[in-house]
Amino acid sequence: MSIINDQLDFSTVADVLLIHGSLQSPAFLDGQLSAALALNDIPAGAWLETVCLAMGVDQPHDREAGEVLLAWRRQALEALSAADLNFEPLLPDELFSLAERARGLREWTLGFLEVVNEIGGETRDAWSANLREAIEDLETLAGLDELALDDSPENENDLFTLTEHARMAAMLLYTEQHPASPQVEQGDTPPPTQ
Repeated sequence: MSIINDQLDFSTVADVLLIHGSLQSPAFLDGQLSAALALNDIPAGAWLETVCLAMGVDQPHDREAGEVLLAWRRQALEALSAADLNFEPLLPDELFSLAERARGLREWTLGFLEVVNEIGGETRDAWSANLREAIEDLETLAGLDELALDDSPENENDLFTLTEHARMAAMLLYTEQHPASPQVEQGDTPPPTQ
């Protein structure tokens, strides 16, 4: 299937959810997925179980749907762990209105925070000041009133900035929880061999 080899987008995942009769937000689930991968990984089987539970089904509709759901996890993990810091939350693209995109970002943030807020105080206390501040910023972002946004260049720029905050928070969480990967400081230089 060609979708598996290409970058999955919001609409593709939304279509798979709709096939299952689910109106669940791909952005919300992607926020949960991103946080789970950043904190301590979520194995493929556990992710499939989580997303099926969210859709209210026992298993994917068919093999192709299951492959898309697993590719979604793989794509997020590869992006979070990449040295080039190319992670992007799965959000509505430019084909959607600004309000719809803002709603997607808010839903992603709520999903991300739902998982992060389950983490105990000891773990959170070990986080850097930058990460704790990034999480606090996300908590503010979760209160975003997307209906107050009209399509204007200023609001477009604001949404881009807020999305960048969410993106950086996810990557920062991943890097702190997985100190050996990605090799941010080393860029394209391979890690030393032993």
